[in-house]
Amino acid sequence: MKYRLLAALCYCLHMTSFATVILQYHHVSTTTPASTSISPEQFSLHMQYLEDNNFKVIALSTLMASIEQQKPLPDKSVVITFDDAYLDILTHGKPILDKHRFPFTIFINPSIVERNSSHYLSWQQLKAMADDGVIIANHGMTHDSLTRVPEGVSQQAWLAQNSESLLKAEQLITEKTGQSWRYFAYPYGEYSPEIQQWVKDNDFVAFSQQSGAVGLATDTTSIPRFPASKPYDQLSSLRDKLNALAFNIHLEGENQQTIFQQGESTSVSFNIEVDDFNPEQLHCYISGLGRQKIQWQGEEMFTINYSAPLPTGRVRCNCTAPSISEPGRYYWFSKPWFILKENRQWYPL
Repeated sequence: MKYRLLAALCYCLHMTSFATVILQYHHVSTTTPASTSISPEQFSLHMQYLEDNNFKVIALSTLMASIEQQKPLPDKSVVITFDDAYLDILTHGKPILDKHRFPFTIFINPSIVERNSSHYLSWQQLKAMADDGVIIANHGMTHDSLTRVPEGVSQQAWLAQNSESLLKAEQLITEKTGQSWRYFAYPYGEYSPEIQQWVKDNDFVAFSQQSGAVGLATDTTSIPRFPASKPYDQLSSLRDKLNALAFNIHLEGENQQTIFQQGESTSVSFNIEVDDFNPEQLHCYISGLGRQKIQWQGEEMFTINYSAPLPTGRVRCNCTAPSISEPGRYYWFSKPWFILKENRQWYPL
């Protein structure tokens, strides 16, 4: 395959200066579920690593303004986010973040906040944090998945119901904290093309849970975030993520779909515009299936025919390739699927 070196060099001069990574955390604690937790000691190591290695921790609003205005940020920019408004974010996480003067965002569920549980932040605490510069954003009124449409309810009716709920949540956040960013994190990271259109129609930008760096061409209805809690909390793993570069990959038509029954989807194709890598060094892995064979169609599209049916549950295809212009750094893109059980029922949360 012909490799367009001149185009690659031109692309790099314009784009590799813009590589932002969003980190996603939940609990900062040693007594909460391991799958959503990082210990205060390990979280402190993460933040110290950012400072020691000259990463630029920026507010989520700074990143979004950059994408909206199509103005690259300094390289190695990082955004820190938390989901679910747990109390330990304040008691264990914020003192560490304040020590480094790092801004951060919390995505909250207003109905859960209003239960006044001792495990969650109160409106009073959230208002104080908002006044201190913390961004308070929308995680839905409740923590219900938008993709799991109840039996007997049409998708149109379901999305209409959730439009009202999402806007009510935003209204409550505004009333209680004085903020309204219209940033929305998908509960459980689950979404579909129809939900992405719904996000646009409601004038929100949305954040998912699949891996990948953020670039100027990132789809603002599925902005990737790197999970950084266990089991992904080791510095060796974090280091590679923080140095990731954004693939400029586009999905069209059926390739945009995310929800399938097992065996229903057998392949996926990607349109790609990044030239700063050797095509032979592009590798894609599907969770549960391992490394997949890549078939190129010309220089701007490749297809993966799955080596086996996609397994039930949350499935990811992670594609990476080493940068030519920036040795030691990798382009990184992740495509999520949500594979139903054979009877078309959802897998357990």
